[in-house]
Amino acid sequence: MRSLVQTNAFIDGHWIPTDKRFEVTNPATGETIAEVADGDATMAERAVEAAHKALKHWREKTPKQRADLLRRWYQSMLDNKQALGELMSAEQGKPIAEAIGEIEYGASFVDWFAGEAERCYGDILPVSANDKRSWIIKQPIGVCAAITPWNFPNAMITRKVAPALAAGCTIVVKPPQLTPLSALALAQLASEVGIPDGVINFVPTTQSKEVGEVFTQHPRVKKFTFTGSTAVGKALMEQCAQTMKKVSLELGGNAPFIVFDDADIDVAVRELIACKFRNAGQTCISANRVLVQETVHEAFIEKLQSSLATIKVAPGDAEEVDYGPLINSAAIDKVEELLKDAQQHGAKLVTGGKVLTELGELFYAPTLITEITPAMRIAQEEIFGPVIAVQKFTDEAQGIARANDTPFGLAGYFCAQDYTRIQRVSEQLECGMLGINAGAISHAYNAFGGVKESGIGREGSRYGLAEYQETKNITLGGFA
Repeated sequence: MRSLVQTNAFIDGHWIPTDKRFEVTNPATGETIAEVADGDATMAERAVEAAHKALKHWREKTPKQRADLLRRWYQSMLDNKQALGELMSAEQGKPIAEAIGEIEYGASFVDWFAGEAERCYGDILPVSANDKRSWIIKQPIGVCAAITPWNFPNAMITRKVAPALAAGCTIVVKPPQLTPLSALALAQLASEVGIPDGVINFVPTTQSKEVGEVFTQHPRVKKFTFTGSTAVGKALMEQCAQTMKKVSLELGGNAPFIVFDDADIDVAVRELIACKFRNAGQTCISANRVLVQETVHEAFIEKLQSSLATIKVAPGDAEEVDYGPLINSAAIDKVEELLKDAQQHGAKLVTGGKVLTELGELFYAPTLITEITPAMRIAQEEIFGPVIAVQKFTDEAQGIARANDTPFGLAGYFCAQDYTRIQRVSEQLECGMLGINAGAISHAYNAFGGVKESGIGREGSRYGLAEYQETKNITLGGFA
């Protein structure tokens, strides 16, 4: 099997080394995998200029020409999914099978937006006067810049880069410091299939603030996209305001998972497990606050405990693993702080709540804690770990009020069977994405994004392409 390990920056079709390097480590073992080029603001500016130089040629390609190149990139990802998955597992920690699943998921965005490139339509508008005609065309916004997170080091890149390229834009990307190798492997494959030099550029770095300021303040960058925390997103949005960039932000979440008294409890447990333990709970749309109606609480907890007992935690290269290590010691510390605070305020630890030291320092047991109240930190902050925190509620109105009692609104979930309740609750929950009797809701066809302080804009679906386009209204006069 071929190696896809690249350790230098990728700018204008060339691999650019630096004297300063940073280590990428395997969270399961602590071993150093590679030393990667540490880019700086000057390198970021160089990448922006390369993207600007490539823009005219790329935007002038026909939609089909761009789509054909994207499909080649998509196929190359699938052809190399084993190598990509093993590389991701090594630097990020998720099981190889789950990592390969992410490669297929990430590639699906490239395939989807290849199709959307050929389905980019304008509009003919009603006439305002008999001697005039008006229409709408969609044009690429220009050079784009992206900052992506470590928890999905392939998919968080493809769902930003693919629509940008489909629209006719070029892009510069700062991949995450913790997991840059997956990003650089994508660059290698893009170059191999013929995506022109300068269309995609990657600047790995430990100097996030300096590189981020180039992305947000450079006048040639017309669109900025970021996935990460709300606090950082607000700061980056403020910086973008100086040049009036178009912005899309996918920020923090605090997803409710509501189990109503008419829910199928077996379905609720199954979907919660699928939602909660993907990537060891390190996902922005993971169920964070599990709200269970008090009349079914006991039955739900009993079945949930039985399911938790079957979960297998192990290094990513082991067989039949449900999840692997957390990303670093800071992630472990946060989980333990939240659990400690909850227990100090009356919560009950049912199972788990410990590091599985026999596996390593970053493996955390599947954990269930009950008697949670809305005032506890664990109900207000993203857990980002394999912890199910359950609180009771009395009736539908209280369940909805509890779910909405947060400044965040990325994802939400609920389980119910009564169709009138499904309709009512769907309309009242404040979130950008909603799963009903479904814990897996992200797909290239779906519009991914939040409301309130969880962000602006959408990724995936036909709405994701519009984030990288300008809408131009043209009026022609002189008709007799």
